[in-house]
Amino acid sequence: MQLMRREIKTSPTQGALEVQSLCDRLLHMGLKVQAMISGSMRALAERNSQLAMVLIAADHDVNRLELSTDQMCLRILARRQPVASELRTVASCVKMVTDLERIGDLAVHICEQVLRLDAEPVHELDTELWSLGEHAQGMVRDALSAFRLRDAQAARRVVQQDAQVGACFDRVFRRSVQVMIEDTNELLRVHQLQSVATRLRQIGDHAKNLAQMVIFMVEGRDVRHLPAATRSGV
Repeated sequence: MQLMRREIKTSPTQGALEVQSLCDRLLHMGLKVQAMISGSMRALAERNSQLAMVLIAADHDVNRLELSTDQMCLRILARRQPVASELRTVASCVKMVTDLERIGDLAVHICEQVLRLDAEPVHELDTELWSLGEHAQGMVRDALSAFRLRDAQAARRVVQQDAQVGACFDRVFRRSVQVMIEDTNELLRVHQLQSVATRLRQIGDHAKNLAQMVIFMVEGRDVRHLPAATRSGV
């Protein structure tokens, strides 16, 4: 009987340690993804094909982390049967790991565009496109910080930043269309930069997903797909 009481007493502590280890693994994956975003933008600005190829190869590490994190989630659910906040944390990690993996894929796509642009004349990177990249990267960074701190209000601020990313994307797209109208020789290059802008916009979308899952993890409230009238006050 004494042994049983000890097992009951220590089991929740072990479960909490495993959940924390899961969170640490997710944050580690997030740091790798952040580095891929910033690296892909630097490769684009510098037209650095060598850096682009290194980052493309680094995506394999992100993929392995996705698989191992998924497996850890399943083990915790099967062995520990977490409840309440721990269950929400594990459920959030299941979804967040997918968003992080897709962000890595989008960074790879930007690097692939760098390789395609290698044969094109070098142009200074459009400031709006660079700004779009900084906004998208900032959303990912802030969403992961909100996750680490379990800060729902910080996560809400990330969700609200999505409008800024959308507005920046619209400016990039309008400017690129204008360039193509004025100089048809720029069609291929500008089309490839439009593809980069689209991937950066999608990174912002995934960062918004990350932030929404943080809100769910902390408060137990699912703020996805809210009506437009309530979206600003998630």
